[in-house]
Parts: sequence; structure tokens; C-alpha cells
Amino acid sequence: MSDMRFIVIGISLIFFGFLVLGLFGHDYQTGLIETSQFDNCYQYFENKEPVEVNCSTILFYQSVFFGIVLALIIAGIISVIRGIRGKWDNNVNPDDMVGPNKNKNLDKE
Repeated sequence: MSDMRFIVIGISLIFFGFLVLGLFGHDYQTGLIETSQFDNCYQYFENKEPVEVNCSTILFYQSVFFGIVLALIIAGIISVIRGIRGKWDNNVNPDDMVGPNKNKNLDKE
């Protein structure tokens, strides 16, 4: 794969990680607040009454969600760094070059 692809994939992964965090993060922030402020934790539904659940279960789901988001963002950062540090098209061996500038490169040798 060329290096520009790694950069584009990395930027896309970072964007997607922040997008998932922004769209679905509000569902997972109540667990920490309920655990630190109250003794009971509840799971809320749109069409029925809240159900009391174990606080460690909510914190586990919250940790898994943020772990996935963090993995997306870290994978994106690694991909961008790999793309920046990789081999670029200007590092082509002069014997492998094609096109109108091939003769100029051979004359320099």
C-alpha cells in the first residue's frame, strides 16, 4: 500500500472514533455519575420504567465502549504515523523510473 493510503485511512479512523464518541457517548456517561453519587444504578428505557442493575455491569459496558473508541483513535494515529514515515514515490530507484525525466536521472550518474 502506498503511504498516502495509510494517511487517509488513519484520518478516517480518527474521525470515526470521535464521531462514535460524540453520537453514542452520552449513553455511557451516566454510569460513573450514578456510581459516585448514588448507591443504586439504573438502566433507562424510552418506553418503560427504569430497571435497577448492578453498577459494575454499567461500568464494564462503559469501559468496553471507551476501549473500542480509544482503539479506533490509536489505530488511526498509528496509521497516520506509518504513512508519514513510510517510503514515498520520490524514493524510487533511478533504474525503475519511467517517463520523460528518466534520461535526466541517468545522465546524473
